[in-house]
Amino acid sequence: MLPIDAAAHSSHWRRRHPVDKAVLALGLTVLAISLPPWPGAALVLVTALAVLLGPARVPGRRLWRAYRVPLGFCVTGALPLLVRVGGPGGFLTAADGGPVRAGELLLRTSAASLGVLLFAFTTPMSDLLPRLVRAGVPAPVVDVALVTYRMSFLLLDSVRRVREAQASRLGHTTRAAAWRSLGGLGATAFVRAFDRAARLQTGLAGRGYDGTLRVLVPEARVSVPFTAASVALLAALAALTLVLEGPLS
Repeated sequence: MLPIDAAAHSSHWRRRHPVDKAVLALGLTVLAISLPPWPGAALVLVTALAVLLGPARVPGRRLWRAYRVPLGFCVTGALPLLVRVGGPGGFLTAADGGPVRAGELLLRTSAASLGVLLFAFTTPMSDLLPRLVRAGVPAPVVDVALVTYRMSFLLLDSVRRVREAQASRLGHTTRAAAWRSLGGLGATAFVRAFDRAARLQTGLAGRGYDGTLRVLVPEARVSVPFTAASVALLAALAALTLVLEGPLS
């Protein structure tokens, strides 16, 4: 199990309905990309971070380990805005207003990433996917997503076991050995994935699979106070952004 999935299953908000968390987390994400970068996205970033470390009780070290990957993409996407290719100044020159545009993009994307992580850290996929059928998503699509979700963990576990076996047999001592081990790892993972899929299909057929996967979903109700507080927080962020936008700009 990935660390973010383990954190979601042990989350303080695990028993809350996914709709409650979706209103808050996805609402913050929408505000991050729709409000002005300053001060709107900055306020959303601080709010999402406060909710993650506060009420949601996500450990700071685990949050950083998950956040640093999308943050790296955010920084990589903002850096090209600092320069301009071609033009009278030469092949590569500083772009006019590049730092401002890069900073705005970085604020938007980093704040939106925290909003998505808030939902991911508090909502296991096993709680979300079965409920999508009630929301109108076709059952076969949900079934494929559930099987893919399950198979991804099995594949990752197989890759980990093969790597450990290769390391114990000195398969990573030299560069040539590492490349040979990498090729063997890919071939073994490919074969094992098909074997797992065949065994899963056989097991489902033996249990009378009729085209629909029926799973138990933890009982949860939409909390009206929690949802109302989330909407009020989102509205307050939007209003505060409109108030501060004039003086700060």
